[in-house]
Amino acid sequence: MAEGKFRNRHRLSKKELKALQQQLISLTGFSPVSEDTSVDVAQTDKWTVILDGAEVIGIYIDDRPFPTIKGLLRSNPQIRYVTVDMGAVKFVASGADVMAPGIVDVDQNIKEGDAVWVRDVNNKKPIAIGIALRAGPKMISDKKGKAVKNIHYVGDEIWNIGKQ
Repeated sequence: MAEGKFRNRHRLSKKELKALQQQLISLTGFSPVSEDTSVDVAQTDKWTVILDGAEVIGIYIDDRPFPTIKGLLRSNPQIRYVTVDMGAVKFVASGADVMAPGIVDVDQNIKEGDAVWVRDVNNKKPIAIGIALRAGPKMISDKKGKAVKNIHYVGDEIWNIGKQ
């Protein structure tokens, strides 16, 4: 199956949509979906995705929903962020994992294993999402090693789902 083709696509009921909103709010402080939005969940070859029309606004990471970059751009979330310096941006935006030396700020409540979003220091816009490999305070204090495993970035296969 070509990427961008969905299978097992189904429309969420109002009850399912409300539960999804609550999960997203607890994970990110906001929800990219509203109660008057028609939201579907579908499968691709690699991902379970959350769709608003043809736009992928969320994915499931370890059975937990998390907004995609397009979903993050719908709001101005203030939690679960990792801020990187401008020197790291081109690497992270190309799929590289986030290294501790490039991190300049983090949400101090991040725990190892949390889904997080990565932003650049100048614009504070999302450039990637990933999994925290260490707690927020350790990301700042550590001077070497990987801090976030990159799983989605601008222009990748998730970004392009549905465009084909």
